[in-house]
Amino acid sequence: MRIVIAPSGFKESLTADEVAAMIARGVRRVVPDARIDPLPLVDGGEGSAAALARATGGRLVPRRTTGPTGRPVPSHYAVMGGPGPRTAVVEMAATAGLRLVPPDARDPGRTTTAGVGELIRAALDGGARRILVGCGDSGTSDGGAGALRALGARLLDAAGNDLPDGGAALARLDRIDPSGLDPRLRRTDLLVACNPWNVLCGENGVARVYGPQKGATPGQAVMLDGALCRWADVLERDLGAPAGLDLRTGPGTGASGGLGAGLAAAGARLLPRFEVLLRHVDLDGLLARADLVITAEGAIDRQTSRGKIPAEVARRAKRYGKPVLALAGTIGPDAHTVYGSGIDAFAGILPAPVDLAEALSRSAEFLADGAERALRMVLLGTALTA
Repeated sequence: MRIVIAPSGFKESLTADEVAAMIARGVRRVVPDARIDPLPLVDGGEGSAAALARATGGRLVPRRTTGPTGRPVPSHYAVMGGPGPRTAVVEMAATAGLRLVPPDARDPGRTTTAGVGELIRAALDGGARRILVGCGDSGTSDGGAGALRALGARLLDAAGNDLPDGGAALARLDRIDPSGLDPRLRRTDLLVACNPWNVLCGENGVARVYGPQKGATPGQAVMLDGALCRWADVLERDLGAPAGLDLRTGPGTGASGGLGAGLAAAGARLLPRFEVLLRHVDLDGLLARADLVITAEGAIDRQTSRGKIPAEVARRAKRYGKPVLALAGTIGPDAHTVYGSGIDAFAGILPAPVDLAEALSRSAEFLADGAERALRMVLLGTALTA
């Protein structure tokens, strides 16, 4: 039996590498001689810079940046190896991710993407001619305002005063002064790898959909949505937008709390993340040779089919007629919708109800055990239909 294990990481718990290793451990308890092809995948969030550096023979460059709460944090960007122009990878989660926001400080109205701009500037200083920004796992909702400020823009209220950090302040934005923006941006190919399902404004906008995960109350999510809509209006007026892209509702504009919109106004191209990230791995080649495909993510719910790794793996596996099993830390609302993306079966890994702290601390154990249980069910079904 040849099994491809192609999971994402479990947020605030296990990296994609660790998830793949634990699934493989559970599989080998059932099929010791299975040929396992582990392929941990990234979606632009945590671990993306390291994964792309490893895949291309590149390296990580450590930096100290402004974190999402305004305090300095250790961070990094990657320099990719291989031919072509010098390419850097800026992983927004490494400087503005949710894991960098203490639980008692989670207020998406105040957190900032300043560190993202600082990493972009550091990559420019290092000679990058192309910069790939990976979006995911963000702890912010400032529309990329902090990043643009770190790159030299000024955000001003009606009295001409600089706005403070955070998405809430954008409700008072009167104009943007772009005269100080780093001129190297115009000579750099800036690519944003994002989930095209994520849009900036409206009922499906980033503040309403993801704000609560970052600590927003329902009322604050509505307020942030209004502030981000104001941000989009001023961005288009003072900086412009790429031809054909509506910064309010265009694909990917809501990526990482609206970072996509802010960088697009600064000249970035917003690209579907898997179009960019998976070109460096041989996922399709492995899927074509597999007997079974196992994928995983922290939660399977209605969002899974909207550009998440398990859905992308399943979509590609179905090109070759391969069965797909998905494992998850939790099963959420409308999880059944993942069947439409090509996932044939899914299973939660928890053996019994446990509190969040225990689920996180024992996630590796639960994942290996859950993989074992799920594969035994797969083999039972195979025996019944033989």
